[in-house]
Amino acid sequence: MQNTLTFTDLLDDAALLSLEHQIHLEELLAEHSWHVDLQQQRFEFTGSRTLTCTGFHLLGSAAPGPGSWLWAWANPSGFPPAVVAASARLRDFGRQHGIPELASAEVPFSALPGAPTEPHLAAGLLTEAAKAVTGHWSSYNGDAGGGTRAAFLVEHPDFHLPPPEPARVMRVIQQALAGLRLTDHRRVLHSYAGKRGLGAEFGRDQARLSGPGFEAVVDFDEHGRVAHIKASLSSPQGG
Repeated sequence: MQNTLTFTDLLDDAALLSLEHQIHLEELLAEHSWHVDLQQQRFEFTGSRTLTCTGFHLLGSAAPGPGSWLWAWANPSGFPPAVVAASARLRDFGRQHGIPELASAEVPFSALPGAPTEPHLAAGLLTEAAKAVTGHWSSYNGDAGGGTRAAFLVEHPDFHLPPPEPARVMRVIQQALAGLRLTDHRRVLHSYAGKRGLGAEFGRDQARLSGPGFEAVVDFDEHGRVAHIKASLSSPQGG
């Protein structure tokens, strides 16, 4: 069977859940600084409180000079194997599924969707795809000097999302539709619903999403893009 999974599919699969995790992370960290010691395998946020990550993964770096992304597994600096193991798994996944953006050691910005010119935007795209493959949903994109951005997946129990809440779910959907580059709106919503534990029923022109205390009816236009969303609160059964 021919494999049809693409880099763009991974971006769609990650879009909403990644956005919700990043909103949660930003609210949690507020104003902060970050510090990483790759050799000691320590990643720490400092601010109103100190938060030491229970795990982190260096994905790679996006540099303005060459205008390209370099995966951590291919970096000649020789980072500890545990730090770059996730990037190596992504390389293997990319080779298995024929996704050059994951399989190639270096990826020109121009080869990415939208051909971004800013390192943080390019790093963001590779990070989104990495989340869909690894299942690690919180990330941090930091200044590595000289305009280069280093991208990490970060882990800590406090980064886990709380149960889905109506206002937050709708905020995530609306913010994504307004600000993210989404290709297949049905795929985006279906992926989010499945990963977030929401009910989902999809028809040709409409989808119905449901969760604790809410229901949302989504209308699609003739191009399969979201045209309208109507959300309503519902009473708990037996309440």
